[in-house]
Amino acid sequence: MSEIRLYTIGFTQKSAEAFFTALKAAGIRRLMDIRLNNVSQLAGFAKRDDLAYFLKALGGIEYLARPDWAPTQDLLDRYRKKTIRWDGYEREFMEIIRERGIEKTIDPARLDRACLLCSEPTAEHCHRRLIAEYLRDRLGNIILCHL
Repeated sequence: MSEIRLYTIGFTQKSAEAFFTALKAAGIRRLMDIRLNNVSQLAGFAKRDDLAYFLKALGGIEYLARPDWAPTQDLLDRYRKKTIRWDGYEREFMEIIRERGIEKTIDPARLDRACLLCSEPTAEHCHRRLIAEYLRDRLGNIILCHL
């Protein structure tokens, strides 16, 4: 299989215009929503049902919800309450996705020009980066780009 281009993006600290323009400019075919909470009022334009509509209408982009690629509520709560630091979060989350075998839950071809969505403004301390790197390490032919 040829190289797969897998993207990631966070919606916070982005206007709707900047968000959708970045997706269209990158040639994204499908957006994979890997948030545990994708219907929160805090999500604004990135609330699940609205987002699916905007993606299709503005860019012909498919929307897929993948909550099985999100952290557990317990892990997320502990990180937000600062009872666990990033390095501990990262270790625990990597174990969760290994146990779930997420690489077996999708056809690798569907990852090409896909974009993993979460809320964090940058990928540095976000589970979307961990998912992307895990998939790259397991599948071996993925080029990552963080929008």
